[in-house]
Amino acid sequence: MDLIRMARDFGKEIQSSDEYIALAAAQQAADEDQELQQMIQEFNLIRVKLSTAMQAEDQDEEKVKELDKTLKDTYTKVMGNPNMMQYNIAKQDVDSLMNQINGILMLCVNGEDPETCDPTAHSCGGDCSGCSGCH
Repeated sequence: MDLIRMARDFGKEIQSSDEYIALAAAQQAADEDQELQQMIQEFNLIRVKLSTAMQAEDQDEEKVKELDKTLKDTYTKVMGNPNMMQYNIAKQDVDSLMNQINGILMLCVNGEDPETCDPTAHSCGGDCSGCSGCH
């Protein structure tokens, strides 16, 4: 079996993992939450208004402060929405899984034993540019 085919098969396995399934369900719930979607649209509109106000030649500092506060308040509401919170938790779980998988693959590319290598044992974050070696 060639490596590309194996990667595609592995992708299917990732998509059948509990973490991925939870993320897909959380994404769907967030997408279907009309109140959340309205808040996100409102956040985006305020962000555009704030950007425009900040770039204006004759900047109105009071308007900028007001828009900034409104933007932060709206962001807090969006992030406090139960569906958004669940999505963020599920996304973190998938990201953690993918970081572990990528870490194992990188260790294997660097010659470590695929059966025993542990990416959590390497606390460097994976940037090898200034590394004197993992061994």
